[in-house]
This record gives sequence, C-alpha cells and structure tokens, in this order.
Amino acid sequence: MNRDAAYQLVCEYTQSESLRRHMLAVECGMRAYARKFGEDEETWGIVGLLHDFDYERWPDPPDHPLRGAEILARLNYPAEVIYAIKSHADYLTDCPRLSRLDKTLYACDELAGFISAVALVRPEGIRGMQASSVRKKMKQKSFAAAVRREDILRGAEDLGVELNEHIQFLIDAMTERAEELGLAGA
Repeated sequence: MNRDAAYQLVCEYTQSESLRRHMLAVECGMRAYARKFGEDEETWGIVGLLHDFDYERWPDPPDHPLRGAEILARLNYPAEVIYAIKSHADYLTDCPRLSRLDKTLYACDELAGFISAVALVRPEGIRGMQASSVRKKMKQKSFAAAVRREDILRGAEDLGVELNEHIQFLIDAMTERAEELGLAGA
C-alpha cells in the first residue's frame, strides 16, 4: 500500500477535478491528525485519499462505499483501511465508527468540503481563513446547502475535539497544499 498507487486508483475511477480535490483535502486533514495523534501518517492519508474514489461511478447508497470496498479488498488493502472507509457512510449501520481512524475520517470529510466551499468565495482563498468565517457560513443554510452541518458537528463531537479548534486545524492542514487543492485564491 503506497500513496502513488492510491492516487492512481483515484484517477482511474474519478474524472471530476473537484471530487479529486475533495479527496486530497481530506487526505490533508487525515495526515495532520495522524501526526497529532502519533498514528501512521501514510495509512491515515491513504484512507482520506481513497474514501470517495468510487463515488463518481457508484454514487447511490449502499454502492458507495461498498463497491469501492470490494475493489480495495481485491487489491489487498488492509482491513482497517477498508473498514474506516465503509464507516464514513452513516447508512451502513453494520459499520459503526469505532476507532480513532474511523472517527477522524468522518470528522474531516464534510468539513473539508465545507472549508473548500468557503475558500472558493474568498478572494484570498484559504489563506488567512479563520474558523469564525467557516462558522458564520455554516449558519447560512443556502451556502453549500448539500453539506450536512449536523455531520460536521457530530464529527467533531465523536472525535472529542472542540469544533472551532477542529475547523482551524483542518484549515491549517489544507492551507499547506492550497495550490494543489485549488484554494490559493486569485
């Protein structure tokens, strides 16, 4: 299991640049949390990178993420990676989020998408963004309406992190790769 092979899989199954960037953003958060928690950064990063690789082809539950899980199993990805990816889908009730890895993926997924949306409407992009800007946009129901705010709140709570700190932590992690994520601003 290595990052280059994982990214090749992402590119094979995902044509959408915005979906690829979402997976890269979640990877940023997962790697940063792995460092913070003293976990295996490579494994955690690959979980973030691959969590939605099957979504473009099979967006309907439960195909996503189960079809991807089948592919990863055939490619001999570790069981903990496959389980974490399956656990990010609330509708898979037989895959509750148990480990810190599972909970971190869930906590980073929706929030990374929302932070990206906020960054895209700011002239300076993600640079200099503060958690308060994200919280303000969260109150605006019409903004990035598809992002479930309750998932963001539940993710931070389940991970045991304060919401503003979690938001800022993810902003900072994503800022390191702002250009690659398309969030560097004008």
